[in-house]
Amino acid sequence: MEKLFSFIEQGFQEMVNIRRYLHQHPELSFEEVQTPAYIAAFHRALGHEVREHVGERGVVAVLRGGKQGKTVALRADFDALAIQEENDVPYKSQEDGKMHACGHDGHTATLLGLARAFNTMKEDIAGNIVFIHQHAEELAPGGAKAMIEDGCLEGVDVIFGTHLWAPTPLGKILVRDGAIMAAADRVEITIHGKGGHGAEPHHSIDAVVLAAQFIVNAQQLVARRVDPLKSAVISFGHFEAINPFNVIAERATLLGTVRTFDESIRNQLEKELAAVLQANCMAFGASFDYRYVRGYPPVYNHKKETDFVAQLAVDVPGVSDVITCPPMMIGEDFAYYLEKVPGTFFFTGAKNPAWEMAYPHHHPRFDFDERAMVIAAKLLGKATWHYLQDNQ
Repeated sequence: MEKLFSFIEQGFQEMVNIRRYLHQHPELSFEEVQTPAYIAAFHRALGHEVREHVGERGVVAVLRGGKQGKTVALRADFDALAIQEENDVPYKSQEDGKMHACGHDGHTATLLGLARAFNTMKEDIAGNIVFIHQHAEELAPGGAKAMIEDGCLEGVDVIFGTHLWAPTPLGKILVRDGAIMAAADRVEITIHGKGGHGAEPHHSIDAVVLAAQFIVNAQQLVARRVDPLKSAVISFGHFEAINPFNVIAERATLLGTVRTFDESIRNQLEKELAAVLQANCMAFGASFDYRYVRGYPPVYNHKKETDFVAQLAVDVPGVSDVITCPPMMIGEDFAYYLEKVPGTFFFTGAKNPAWEMAYPHHHPRFDFDERAMVIAAKLLGKATWHYLQDNQ
């Protein structure tokens, strides 16, 4: 381990350089061209087997060790978000309206740095390491499912992944077996009323009022229809009815998300949201369009692999604490990998101790402590090494 850790530490500046280069040149989900080409070129220079355009835009690189053994997959995502960066840093995004606001640039740099470290000692590796570089994590249907269908998990025995997590202080590792992240679904609604003059509401069917009533009523599904010992979230982040101030809206559009862990609750809310919407609209003679789009399933970590990583994390240099975290209502298409092979997904704390606050993920001023990449690489590397050594 000391040898691997030493190589990772020596490669820290390269990781920083990679991360900052990618940060300056973000590409949105399903629009990635230069990023996967950059990743593929990096692995080819190391002599790894490389396959591009996996599942459309993903990259899979394979390092074959000098000894026979099992196969471990490590995954990092590389897409950015449609956000205008507000940070004043030398590596600020050079693309208007695009930003790595979730740490995927750091995920990629971590995995590339780890790939170089492992490559220097490949003759000692008892098995194979598959580096899965995934496109389009941020936008359903995501890249994971398509990459799996294109064979990225063929021959893989176990998979590990991590998310650099800015709200958690540097040095802390968050783990959890079972459900750690929620199913993330999308709701699209249009309410069709009857427009009219703002002074004569009795001649109209106000789509804005109906939409507002529906949003409030929808919250009662969580409060009064969902088992209080189970979790669910219904949030509407988009409400649009473009009209002059004195015109009653004929049409209102809502976009929202539903987050659940339990499949029965997921099914229940899909049906009951439609029932509440129908009741609201029927009462006042309006019509509606309703579309419930299934997003990523919940992320369910396998207990054996989660315990394995948690035990190893305690002795990783830079790790100060290993915490069993509560389930989170955020979504991740890493869930698809865990449906196919055993593995675990954990969070690596990335908040700089000197910062009074850390801006949340998906914020225009998001950033993270780059030293977290070394900790993440060491833990992923240690888990990979020990798994292969223990299963010869």
